[in-house]
Amino acid sequence: MHRPALSVVIPCYNEEGCLEALHERVSAAAHAAVGDDHEIVLVNDGSRDGSWSVMQQLSAADPRLVAINLSRNHGHQLALTAGLDLCAGEQILIIDADLQDPPELLTDMRAAMREQQADVVYAVRRKREGETVFKKLTAAAFYRVLDRVTDTPIPLDTGDFRLMTRRALDAFLSLPEQARFIRGMVAWVGFRQVPFAYDRHERLTGESKYPLGKMVRFALDAVTGFSTAPLRFASHVGLALTGATVLLFLYVMGSFVLGHTVQGWTSTMLVVLFLGSVQMFVLGMIGEYLGRLYVESKRRPLYLVADVAGPVQGRASLGYRAGEGPRPVRPEPAEGLLVAPAESAD
Repeated sequence: MHRPALSVVIPCYNEEGCLEALHERVSAAAHAAVGDDHEIVLVNDGSRDGSWSVMQQLSAADPRLVAINLSRNHGHQLALTAGLDLCAGEQILIIDADLQDPPELLTDMRAAMREQQADVVYAVRRKREGETVFKKLTAAAFYRVLDRVTDTPIPLDTGDFRLMTRRALDAFLSLPEQARFIRGMVAWVGFRQVPFAYDRHERLTGESKYPLGKMVRFALDAVTGFSTAPLRFASHVGLALTGATVLLFLYVMGSFVLGHTVQGWTSTMLVVLFLGSVQMFVLGMIGEYLGRLYVESKRRPLYLVADVAGPVQGRASLGYRAGEGPRPVRPEPAEGLLVAPAESAD
Protein backbone atom coordinates (compact mmCIF):
# COMPACT_ATOMS: atom_id res chain seq x y z
CA MET A 1 0.00 0.00 0.00
CA HIS A 2 1.34 3.41 -0.96
CA ARG A 3 1.31 5.82 1.94
CA PRO A 4 0.82 9.46 0.96
CA ALA A 5 3.22 11.90 2.56
CA LEU A 6 0.35 13.67 4.33
CA SER A 7 -3.18 12.98 5.52
CA VAL A 8 -5.44 15.80 6.70
CA VAL A 9 -8.22 14.46 8.93
CA ILE A 10 -11.29 16.64 9.48
CA PRO A 11 -14.41 15.63 11.47
CA CYS A 12 -17.54 17.45 10.28
CA TYR A 13 -20.99 17.97 11.77
CA ASN A 14 -23.48 20.27 10.01
CA GLU A 15 -20.73 22.10 8.13
CA GLU A 16 -22.43 22.38 4.73
CA GLY A 17 -21.85 26.12 4.55
CA CYS A 18 -18.07 26.00 4.88
CA LEU A 19 -17.06 22.72 3.20
CA GLU A 20 -16.15 24.25 -0.16
CA ALA A 21 -14.01 26.96 1.45
CA LEU A 22 -12.50 24.33 3.76
CA HIS A 23 -11.58 22.10 0.82
CA GLU A 24 -10.08 24.98 -1.11
CA ARG A 25 -7.88 26.20 1.73
CA VAL A 26 -6.82 22.76 2.99
CA SER A 27 -6.01 21.59 -0.56
CA ALA A 28 -3.90 24.68 -1.19
CA ALA A 29 -2.03 24.25 2.11
CA ALA A 30 -1.41 20.54 1.52
CA HIS A 31 -0.26 21.13 -2.06
CA ALA A 32 2.13 23.85 -0.88
CA ALA A 33 3.57 21.46 1.71
CA VAL A 34 3.86 18.12 -0.15
CA GLY A 35 2.52 18.62 -3.66
CA ASP A 36 -0.01 16.06 -4.86
CA ASP A 37 1.18 13.35 -2.46
CA HIS A 38 -1.57 13.92 0.10
CA GLU A 39 -5.10 12.92 1.03
CA ILE A 40 -7.90 14.84 2.72
CA VAL A 41 -10.18 12.75 4.91
CA LEU A 42 -13.57 14.30 5.70
CA VAL A 43 -15.67 12.44 8.27
CA ASN A 44 -19.40 13.17 8.24
CA ASP A 45 -20.56 12.67 11.83
CA GLY A 46 -24.27 12.16 11.17
CA SER A 47 -24.88 15.69 9.90
CA ARG A 48 -28.51 16.77 9.57
CA ASP A 49 -27.87 19.21 6.73
CA GLY A 50 -26.50 18.58 3.24
CA SER A 51 -22.89 18.02 4.34
CA TRP A 52 -22.70 14.46 2.98
CA SER A 53 -23.95 15.48 -0.46
CA VAL A 54 -21.36 18.26 -0.64
CA MET A 55 -18.63 15.84 0.46
CA GLN A 56 -19.60 13.40 -2.30
CA GLN A 57 -19.42 16.17 -4.88
CA LEU A 58 -16.02 17.30 -3.63
CA SER A 59 -14.72 13.73 -3.66
CA ALA A 60 -15.91 13.20 -7.23
CA ALA A 61 -14.02 16.32 -8.33
CA ASP A 62 -10.85 15.68 -6.28
CA PRO A 63 -9.25 12.20 -6.36
CA ARG A 64 -7.26 13.05 -3.24
CA LEU A 65 -10.36 13.66 -1.11
CA VAL A 66 -11.84 10.79 0.90
CA ALA A 67 -15.32 11.22 2.39
CA ILE A 68 -16.48 8.91 5.19
CA ASN A 69 -20.11 8.83 6.26
CA LEU A 70 -20.73 7.45 9.74
CA SER A 71 -23.95 5.55 10.38
CA ARG A 72 -25.10 8.12 12.96
CA ASN A 73 -23.80 10.95 15.09
CA HIS A 74 -21.01 9.47 17.22
CA GLY A 75 -19.61 12.72 18.61
CA HIS A 76 -16.53 14.74 17.69
CA GLN A 77 -13.93 12.55 19.41
CA LEU A 78 -15.17 9.28 17.88
CA ALA A 79 -15.60 10.88 14.44
CA LEU A 80 -12.02 12.07 14.66
CA THR A 81 -10.96 8.58 15.74
CA ALA A 82 -12.63 7.15 12.64
CA GLY A 83 -10.71 9.49 10.37
CA LEU A 84 -7.41 8.74 12.10
CA ASP A 85 -8.08 5.00 11.91
CA LEU A 86 -8.80 5.09 8.17
CA CYS A 87 -6.16 7.58 6.99
CA ALA A 88 -2.89 6.37 5.49
CA GLY A 89 -0.42 9.27 5.54
CA GLU A 90 3.13 9.31 6.91
CA GLN A 91 2.27 12.61 8.59
CA ILE A 92 -1.22 13.42 9.85
CA LEU A 93 -2.70 16.87 10.38
CA ILE A 94 -5.78 17.08 12.62
CA ILE A 95 -7.94 20.14 12.09
CA ASP A 96 -11.59 21.12 12.67
CA ALA A 97 -13.92 22.03 9.85
CA ASP A 98 -14.86 25.51 11.10
CA LEU A 99 -11.53 27.03 9.93
CA GLN A 100 -10.81 28.59 13.31
CA ASP A 101 -7.47 26.81 13.04
CA PRO A 102 -5.69 28.08 9.90
CA PRO A 103 -4.61 25.22 7.60
CA GLU A 104 -1.99 27.55 6.13
CA LEU A 105 0.14 26.87 9.24
CA LEU A 106 0.83 23.35 7.97
CA THR A 107 4.14 24.24 6.30
CA ASP A 108 5.45 25.94 9.45
CA MET A 109 4.30 23.03 11.62
CA ARG A 110 6.11 20.55 9.36
CA ALA A 111 9.24 22.70 9.56
CA ALA A 112 9.01 22.71 13.37
CA MET A 113 8.58 18.93 13.37
CA ARG A 114 11.63 18.48 11.13
CA GLU A 115 13.87 20.95 12.96
CA GLN A 116 13.06 19.63 16.43
CA GLN A 117 12.83 15.98 15.35
CA ALA A 118 9.41 15.72 16.97
CA ASP A 119 6.64 13.17 16.58
CA VAL A 120 3.87 15.57 17.57
CA VAL A 121 3.57 19.31 17.01
CA TYR A 122 0.58 20.57 19.01
CA ALA A 123 -0.86 24.03 18.45
CA VAL A 124 -1.12 26.31 21.51
CA ARG A 125 -3.68 29.11 21.36
CA ARG A 126 -2.41 32.60 22.09
CA LYS A 127 -5.73 34.28 21.21
CA ARG A 128 -9.27 32.97 20.79
CA GLU A 129 -11.16 35.31 18.47
CA GLY A 130 -14.94 35.23 18.23
CA GLU A 131 -15.51 33.42 21.55
CA THR A 132 -17.40 34.67 24.58
CA VAL A 133 -15.70 35.69 27.81
CA PHE A 134 -17.47 32.80 29.53
CA LYS A 135 -16.07 30.29 27.02
CA LYS A 136 -12.54 31.67 27.38
CA LEU A 137 -12.64 31.69 31.19
CA THR A 138 -14.11 28.19 31.49
CA ALA A 139 -11.65 26.80 28.94
CA ALA A 140 -8.68 28.33 30.77
CA ALA A 141 -9.96 27.03 34.12
CA PHE A 142 -10.62 23.56 32.68
CA TYR A 143 -7.10 23.07 31.36
CA ARG A 144 -5.50 24.27 34.58
CA VAL A 145 -7.68 22.10 36.82
CA LEU A 146 -7.08 19.15 34.50
CA ASP A 147 -3.32 19.73 34.74
CA ARG A 148 -3.54 19.60 38.55
CA VAL A 149 -5.60 16.42 38.87
CA THR A 150 -4.19 14.21 36.10
CA ASP A 151 -1.08 12.10 36.32
CA THR A 152 -0.33 12.64 32.61
CA PRO A 153 0.95 16.16 31.76
CA ILE A 154 -1.50 17.62 29.21
CA PRO A 155 -0.44 20.88 27.51
CA LEU A 156 -2.42 23.98 28.47
CA ASP A 157 -4.63 25.85 25.99
CA THR A 158 -4.46 23.23 23.27
CA GLY A 159 -7.15 21.59 21.17
CA ASP A 160 -6.98 18.75 18.69
CA PHE A 161 -5.19 20.89 16.08
CA ARG A 162 -1.83 19.11 15.72
CA LEU A 163 0.57 17.36 13.35
CA MET A 164 1.62 13.77 14.09
CA THR A 165 3.99 11.22 12.61
CA ARG A 166 2.79 7.78 11.59
CA ARG A 167 4.52 6.04 14.50
CA ALA A 168 2.85 8.38 17.01
CA LEU A 169 -0.52 7.77 15.35
CA ASP A 170 -0.04 3.99 15.35
CA ALA A 171 0.73 4.16 19.06
CA PHE A 172 -2.42 6.24 19.59
CA LEU A 173 -4.53 3.75 17.63
CA SER A 174 -3.48 1.01 20.05
CA LEU A 175 -5.62 2.71 22.73
CA PRO A 176 -9.14 1.27 22.40
CA GLU A 177 -11.14 3.04 25.13
CA GLN A 178 -14.66 4.27 24.36
CA ALA A 179 -14.69 7.54 26.35
CA ARG A 180 -12.00 9.33 24.37
CA PHE A 181 -10.20 12.55 25.23
CA ILE A 182 -7.86 12.59 22.25
CA ARG A 183 -5.56 15.45 23.22
CA GLY A 184 -4.94 13.69 26.53
CA MET A 185 -4.45 10.30 24.85
CA VAL A 186 -1.88 11.75 22.47
CA ALA A 187 -0.04 13.30 25.43
CA TRP A 188 -0.09 9.90 27.20
CA VAL A 189 1.48 8.18 24.17
CA GLY A 190 4.64 10.20 24.67
CA PHE A 191 7.46 10.48 22.10
CA ARG A 192 8.86 13.95 21.48
CA GLN A 193 6.07 16.55 21.48
CA VAL A 194 6.65 20.27 20.92
CA PRO A 195 4.34 23.32 21.06
CA PHE A 196 3.48 25.63 18.18
CA ALA A 197 1.93 28.98 19.17
CA TYR A 198 -0.77 30.54 16.97
CA ASP A 199 -3.81 32.84 17.05
CA ARG A 200 -7.17 31.10 16.70
CA HIS A 201 -9.60 32.76 14.30
CA GLU A 202 -13.35 33.26 14.44
CA ARG A 203 -15.61 30.56 12.96
CA LEU A 204 -16.20 30.96 9.23
CA THR A 205 -19.88 29.95 9.41
CA GLY A 206 -22.35 28.39 11.81
CA GLU A 207 -22.07 28.09 15.57
CA SER A 208 -20.12 26.04 18.08
CA LYS A 209 -20.99 22.33 18.22
CA TYR A 210 -20.04 22.27 21.91
CA PRO A 211 -22.85 23.79 24.01
CA LEU A 212 -22.53 23.87 27.79
CA GLY A 213 -23.91 20.36 28.29
CA LYS A 214 -21.42 18.80 25.87
CA MET A 215 -18.58 20.83 27.38
CA VAL A 216 -19.39 19.44 30.84
CA ARG A 217 -19.56 15.89 29.46
CA PHE A 218 -16.26 16.41 27.65
CA ALA A 219 -14.60 17.71 30.83
CA LEU A 220 -15.93 14.74 32.80
CA ASP A 221 -14.55 12.31 30.21
CA ALA A 222 -11.19 14.05 30.42
CA VAL A 223 -10.96 13.90 34.22
CA THR A 224 -12.28 10.36 34.67
CA GLY A 225 -10.23 9.08 31.74
CA PHE A 226 -6.89 10.34 33.05
CA SER A 227 -7.21 10.57 36.80
CA THR A 228 -8.57 8.81 39.86
CA ALA A 229 -8.46 12.11 41.76
CA PRO A 230 -12.28 12.29 42.13
CA LEU A 231 -12.25 8.90 43.86
CA ARG A 232 -9.36 9.98 46.08
CA PHE A 233 -11.24 13.20 46.84
CA ALA A 234 -14.28 11.17 47.86
CA SER A 235 -12.10 9.11 50.20
CA HIS A 236 -10.58 12.25 51.74
CA VAL A 237 -14.02 13.78 52.28
CA GLY A 238 -15.14 10.55 53.93
CA LEU A 239 -12.19 10.63 56.33
CA ALA A 240 -12.79 14.29 57.14
CA LEU A 241 -16.47 13.64 57.86
CA THR A 242 -15.51 10.71 60.08
CA GLY A 243 -13.35 13.04 62.15
CA ALA A 244 -16.12 15.64 62.28
CA THR A 245 -18.57 12.96 63.42
CA VAL A 246 -16.26 11.98 66.29
CA LEU A 247 -16.04 15.62 67.42
CA LEU A 248 -19.80 16.00 67.15
CA PHE A 249 -20.27 12.84 69.23
CA LEU A 250 -17.96 14.19 71.94
CA TYR A 251 -19.87 17.47 71.94
CA VAL A 252 -23.20 15.71 72.31
CA MET A 253 -21.94 13.47 75.13
CA GLY A 254 -20.41 16.45 76.91
CA SER A 255 -23.67 18.37 76.66
CA PHE A 256 -25.55 15.36 78.05
CA VAL A 257 -23.19 15.01 81.05
CA LEU A 258 -23.37 18.73 81.83
CA GLY A 259 -27.13 18.70 81.60
CA HIS A 260 -27.43 20.98 78.59
CA THR A 261 -30.34 19.95 76.43
CA VAL A 262 -29.31 19.91 72.80
CA GLN A 263 -32.04 21.68 70.89
CA GLY A 264 -32.04 22.76 67.32
CA TRP A 265 -34.05 20.94 64.74
CA THR A 266 -32.58 23.24 62.06
CA SER A 267 -28.97 22.40 62.83
CA THR A 268 -29.81 18.69 62.90
CA MET A 269 -31.46 18.86 59.49
CA LEU A 270 -28.53 20.83 58.09
CA VAL A 271 -26.12 18.11 59.23
CA VAL A 272 -28.35 15.39 57.75
CA LEU A 273 -28.68 17.23 54.44
CA PHE A 274 -24.95 17.88 54.27
CA LEU A 275 -24.04 14.27 54.95
CA GLY A 276 -26.66 13.08 52.47
CA SER A 277 -25.30 15.41 49.77
CA VAL A 278 -21.75 14.20 50.31
CA GLN A 279 -22.89 10.58 50.15
CA MET A 280 -24.74 11.19 46.88
CA PHE A 281 -21.68 12.92 45.44
CA VAL A 282 -19.44 10.02 46.39
CA LEU A 283 -21.90 7.50 44.96
CA GLY A 284 -22.14 9.58 41.77
CA MET A 285 -18.38 9.57 41.25
CA ILE A 286 -18.21 5.84 41.87
CA GLY A 287 -21.07 5.44 39.40
CA GLU A 288 -19.20 7.41 36.73
CA TYR A 289 -16.19 5.10 36.92
CA LEU A 290 -18.37 2.00 37.18
CA GLY A 291 -20.37 3.12 34.15
CA ARG A 292 -17.19 3.46 32.12
CA LEU A 293 -16.15 -0.06 33.10
CA TYR A 294 -19.58 -1.29 31.98
CA VAL A 295 -19.30 0.44 28.60
CA GLU A 296 -15.77 -0.85 28.04
CA SER A 297 -16.80 -4.40 28.91
CA LYS A 298 -19.20 -4.50 25.93
CA ARG A 299 -16.24 -4.18 23.53
CA ARG A 300 -18.36 -2.50 20.88
CA PRO A 301 -16.71 -0.89 17.82
CA LEU A 302 -15.92 2.77 18.39
CA TYR A 303 -17.63 3.87 15.18
CA LEU A 304 -19.71 2.50 12.30
CA VAL A 305 -19.10 3.57 8.71
CA ALA A 306 -22.15 3.48 6.44
CA ASP A 307 -20.73 4.87 3.16
CA VAL A 308 -17.45 6.05 1.70
CA ALA A 309 -16.57 8.19 -1.30
CA GLY A 310 -13.04 8.14 -2.64
CA PRO A 311 -10.08 5.81 -2.13
CA VAL A 312 -10.05 4.80 1.55
CA GLN A 313 -6.69 3.11 2.14
CA GLY A 314 -6.87 2.39 5.87
CA ARG A 315 -8.63 -0.53 7.54
CA ALA A 316 -11.15 -0.05 10.35
CA SER A 317 -9.20 -1.53 13.26
CA LEU A 318 -11.18 0.34 15.96
CA GLY A 319 -14.54 0.45 14.22
CA TYR A 320 -16.67 -1.27 11.59
CA ARG A 321 -16.93 -0.36 7.93
CA ALA A 322 -19.86 -1.80 6.00
CA GLY A 323 -18.67 -4.19 3.30
CA GLU A 324 -15.18 -4.56 4.73
CA GLY A 325 -15.93 -7.71 6.68
CA PRO A 326 -15.55 -8.38 10.41
CA ARG A 327 -13.27 -6.05 12.31
CA PRO A 328 -10.17 -7.38 14.06
CA VAL A 329 -11.00 -8.78 17.47
CA ARG A 330 -9.39 -7.03 20.42
CA PRO A 331 -7.35 -9.49 22.47
CA GLU A 332 -8.84 -10.54 25.78
CA PRO A 333 -6.69 -10.32 28.95
CA ALA A 334 -4.98 -13.63 29.68
CA GLU A 335 -6.85 -15.80 32.17
CA GLY A 336 -5.67 -15.32 35.72
CA LEU A 337 -4.01 -11.97 35.06
CA LEU A 338 -5.16 -8.88 36.92
CA VAL A 339 -5.90 -5.75 34.92
CA ALA A 340 -3.87 -2.79 36.19
CA PRO A 341 -5.92 -0.02 37.79
CA ALA A 342 -6.45 3.20 35.86
CA GLU A 343 -4.03 5.20 38.01
CA SER A 344 -1.06 2.96 37.24
CA ALA A 345 -1.90 3.00 33.53
CA ASP A 346 -1.59 6.75 33.41
